[in-house]
Amino acid sequence: MKYGVSSNTLLLTAGIVWLVAGINILRIGISCWITDAHYWLLKVCEASLIFLLFFCMIFHKLYRKHAQRITAGNPNKRCPFSFFDVKGWLVMAFMIALGITIRTARLLPESFIAVFYTGLSLALMATGGRFILLYWKRK
Repeated sequence: MKYGVSSNTLLLTAGIVWLVAGINILRIGISCWITDAHYWLLKVCEASLIFLLFFCMIFHKLYRKHAQRITAGNPNKRCPFSFFDVKGWLVMAFMIALGITIRTARLLPESFIAVFYTGLSLALMATGGRFILLYWKRK
């Protein structure tokens, strides 16, 4: 028998995955932030800008696309990893590999990583929260 989950479970899984990714990236951003605490007010403003750019321009569209695909009337049980489509999994793998490469090779200064990762992580966590909220509303 093939294992499958409901669309509601896929929404919850997507929310948890986005939250965990955001928390992990926030951990890295904060560790870089602590080592370089100069100009913190400017960094907060920059991180806020990055949050707004990612949340409003990228993750909002991804959320709508995946939430609509997940909730689109398919009553059959689906693979627990199908909260992303193939393109979404490839993009996620590429972004993880790129982030690891940039940090390992020290291609960008820690001050940039602190700001960028903090803003990005908050956008990831907010999007995860949206998936969980949609799950809660449909429950």
